[in-house]
Amino acid sequence: MNAKQSLLKQIRSGAFALLTDEEISRKLKLGRKEALAVRKYLLALVREGELLVDSRSRFGTAEQFCAKTGTLSKNERGFGFFTPSDGSGDLFIPRRALGGALHGDTVLAIRVEGRSEDEGEIVAVLERGFREVVGTFYRSGRAGILRPDERKFASEIAIAPGKTAGCADGKKAVARITSYEHLIGEITEVLGDNGDLFTEELALIRAHALREKFPDDVLEEAKAQENRGANDLSGRLDLRGELIITVDGEDTRDIDDAISIEKSKNTYKLGVHIADVSHYVARNSPLDREAFRRGTSVYFPDRVLPMLPAALSNGICSLNEGVDRLTLSCLMTVDTRGKVLEKRIVPSVIRSRHRMTYTEIEHIRIGDEATVKRYPDLVPFVETAMKLTKILKVARESRGGVALDVKEAKIEYRDGKISIPNAERTLAHEMIEQFMVLANESVATIMTEKKVPFVYRVHERPSPEKARAFADFLAEAGIRARFDPEHVTPEDYEKTLRSLENSPLYPLVNRVMLRSMMKAVYSPENVGHFGLASECYCHFTSPIRRYPDLCIHRMIKEALRSPERATKNYRDFVREASVQSSLCERNAADAERDADALYIVAYMEDHIGEVYEAVISGVTSFAVFAELKNTVEGYIPVETLPEDSYDYFEDRFLLRGTRNSFALGEAIRIRVEGVDWGARRVHFRYLEKIGR
Repeated sequence: MNAKQSLLKQIRSGAFALLTDEEISRKLKLGRKEALAVRKYLLALVREGELLVDSRSRFGTAEQFCAKTGTLSKNERGFGFFTPSDGSGDLFIPRRALGGALHGDTVLAIRVEGRSEDEGEIVAVLERGFREVVGTFYRSGRAGILRPDERKFASEIAIAPGKTAGCADGKKAVARITSYEHLIGEITEVLGDNGDLFTEELALIRAHALREKFPDDVLEEAKAQENRGANDLSGRLDLRGELIITVDGEDTRDIDDAISIEKSKNTYKLGVHIADVSHYVARNSPLDREAFRRGTSVYFPDRVLPMLPAALSNGICSLNEGVDRLTLSCLMTVDTRGKVLEKRIVPSVIRSRHRMTYTEIEHIRIGDEATVKRYPDLVPFVETAMKLTKILKVARESRGGVALDVKEAKIEYRDGKISIPNAERTLAHEMIEQFMVLANESVATIMTEKKVPFVYRVHERPSPEKARAFADFLAEAGIRARFDPEHVTPEDYEKTLRSLENSPLYPLVNRVMLRSMMKAVYSPENVGHFGLASECYCHFTSPIRRYPDLCIHRMIKEALRSPERATKNYRDFVREASVQSSLCERNAADAERDADALYIVAYMEDHIGEVYEAVISGVTSFAVFAELKNTVEGYIPVETLPEDSYDYFEDRFLLRGTRNSFALGEAIRIRVEGVDWGARRVHFRYLEKIGR
């Protein structure tokens, strides 16, 4: 055993763990020359990934440092936050403790003593988050710089001489990083002009590393599966004679769920029928590997980047009207109190009788003469479905399900024009939501009872710190918080909302409550779903557009045949699928949010100078954010407000000056000042408060 390996053994054994090279040399009673060799060996072991070294020059293994793997999210001002992969609390990373890590990197981090108990430092970069960066190129002779759109990554990247790909000054481009130490890159793609809607959209597609095209082998396999059709009906429950319908929005791009319902004397028989995508997408096939990499479909106002090729997503897997389709059905018997008395999952075949929209269902519900005449067979169907919807809603509210009412922008792009209509939520939306939630719960419960590996959809309770901050906010607003922040329950939050239903504070409290809650993720461990007040929940109902739904369909079918074999085949995979699905979901959500912001900028560019009523939707130390009735949000820089100086109260979402104050939920009048294509922001000018 050579000297380097001997050192490694001593550190691993604990004898020299978390000591500096000088401390190790003193323990070994080495001279200056031998001590220099010890340091050289230790640094070599760090480069080889055998050891870590912290900012205090201590050496040890990842386990000895209690290091965790996770992702770094940097702030434009230089510091960052480390989010551990195990779901534990984030760590604040000061600029001095970044250890060469950049925004988006997968890193190892340790907790350290600092200004707070949640401070950490990066001790190793495991994988770079950005290999390519999108930004604006500025030429300087044969070289230049790229200013990234993602300012959290870096302020600029040097482009080496002769590596500009002929990019003109001021163009939007993509650069591949060739040196992370000095941030040097080369231009790999010229996208187009800054401020052009479709150039900017392509830029964010590149920035989020979204996949536009399918590989040839994936397309070939999809075509082969489409040609199989729905002919293999062995072992399937034949439901083609049942009254089964689909209900979606007018612009829905894939149809993967259908419903059926019957009423007997004291019970309802509810069927939720989901496209059996797993019949056509075999595990580890090219289709499956591509779906795993994508994780989810991504929806932009003008296009969709699907998880599966159109031959499946819009073809053989889509539950189109009047054609046979293979499904996985969750059949439930529900009593008049909303309790599920019986539930089972069966492979099935259906033939959808009608492709309905939410609007048409709502028209039938209110008795619109033309719609009722067109769909006479659906009048009793809708009446029964609405009765069950109300039962399920009351049952969930009684359990404490948190019915957050947060409006989202509905952006439409048709014939080259952008519109942002006021989105209406009807009882038809509520109906489908309640039925899908019940099916997701029932499926998760069945699989838990079978004690097989599974991918759950989990939503942990708010941390005591966030719940306490929410309680403090309520107190500032004159609302008594009737819950213990250390042990807050869904019922606590729901009661708070219900007590304010007719109050002008309702939208404000709704928004702040949402910010106090954790993000829902996928997990192989069932820890329940706080927001739904559900002990057991999963995503089962959208396998065309979400990978976790697709992969659990396989697990379900295998578990129905042999729980033992399902356990053996999926024990390790469920963790990998949960992590990948959560990461892809987060990236897709960020991309969709960026795309919406981009289209809002393009839309509002035609409304500069116009005056609107708005509600303050966010307050920071540098700006007030305000939201219009159609959900368009803009920001008002603090320096443009009436006074020169304001105090910022973060926990109270409040800016206070000598004569003026700005708080979340207040009504104001604004003028549209301009738009910023680079930041995807709309600029407002504050005019006055609106008395209510």
